[in-house]
Amino acid sequence: MTQALNHFPPSAADAHRRLQAFVPKAGRTYAGRRNFDFGPGAHDCVSTLSPYLRLRLLDEVSVTRAVLAQHSAAQADKFLSEVFWRTYWKGWMEQRPGVWLQYLNDLNRLKDDVQTQSGLRARWEQACLGKTGITAFDAWAKELVETGYMHNHARMWFASIWLFTLELPWQLGADFFLRHLLDGDAAVNTLSWRWVAGIQTKGKTYLARPDNIAKFTNGRFKDLRGLATYAPALDAPEPPAPVDLPKCGPKPLGARYGLLIHGDDVDTGPLLAEAPAPQAAAYADATAGHSPWQMAPHVGAFRMAAAQDRLATLPNSPSTTPALESAQAIAQWAARHDLDQVIAPYAPVGPMADMLRSYQTLPDAPPLYLIRRPLDTAAWPLARKGFFPFRKNIPDLIARFVHDDAQAQSWDQLALDFEA
Repeated sequence: MTQALNHFPPSAADAHRRLQAFVPKAGRTYAGRRNFDFGPGAHDCVSTLSPYLRLRLLDEVSVTRAVLAQHSAAQADKFLSEVFWRTYWKGWMEQRPGVWLQYLNDLNRLKDDVQTQSGLRARWEQACLGKTGITAFDAWAKELVETGYMHNHARMWFASIWLFTLELPWQLGADFFLRHLLDGDAAVNTLSWRWVAGIQTKGKTYLARPDNIAKFTNGRFKDLRGLATYAPALDAPEPPAPVDLPKCGPKPLGARYGLLIHGDDVDTGPLLAEAPAPQAAAYADATAGHSPWQMAPHVGAFRMAAAQDRLATLPNSPSTTPALESAQAIAQWAARHDLDQVIAPYAPVGPMADMLRSYQTLPDAPPLYLIRRPLDTAAWPLARKGFFPFRKNIPDLIARFVHDDAQAQSWDQLALDFEA
């Protein structure tokens, strides 16, 4: 846990320091070097901002604005496209919540299989412990467990080997990631694994090749024999038709209201903009709901520390507040402070959204008002098909939310070039 939090200090100040340190590399340097994984402590060719984006200590708008202050849209195209991949995945899942529910159902079934099938259990344990004998795979597994992070290219290789060489269920691999990644996210993680498996983009899989691994790891793994040479797409149910986003609109503030940040958004800024005089503030945590197995301690610790960092900036905030880990605990907190309204960031598909829905069904619980960020409201409904149709909207989203007309014109030209 210490190593993970030392490398990713859980505060807004550290998030912005990391962003500013990376921004000079966000143009041609990133475009040319982003696929290289040089190992733990040497991920200097990528931003490593994802744990902070996961908690909204940074968001797409702040990152884009910082990058375009130093780079043209053309220079930063590769990096900003990756930033908006996260937006796309979130929007796609938000309109198809049944995909997450099916994943959880699959995990519960597989937990029974792991307990009753000794061969599956042995192979699963070897993979999670980094004891498969595949040197690269084992190194990545240990890096993830120790640091809470893995390079994006390594995640693709790792998932491919898990699926097509070790022939383990993709859901167990996605769960292994979610239990350890500081940036583990219900939508991004689940859909990325589905993509490697050929489920998300029907029939399109990702095969980890020895020559590709050798090239982009600078030859640091000496024995890459034995990897699968074929990656057949896995079968899966068709995804449900997309549904509309829930409404989130302004509501009158009560006389006494409290702010509730949570593990999907610890940023107090958007809440204070609409509710500037809270009577109380707290942090709700649904980390345990991501897996039927125990989550790695550093995941919850990172989220809790980041939440405390934000709560400490509020007037009259206590130095520490225990995490509220159930709908009932939220209601009890609201009752202790005699609140007649609770204000919280919108929680996308995942355990926190489930907890907040449960809260809303409790008798006598004060009304819950959810605030969704304007970019999410605008961008998520555009994620109805694949990423490339969504990508054509990025210039307009940047023009609307980053407020840089000159850069927006450059992005408009990029969109035209892409369509051509």
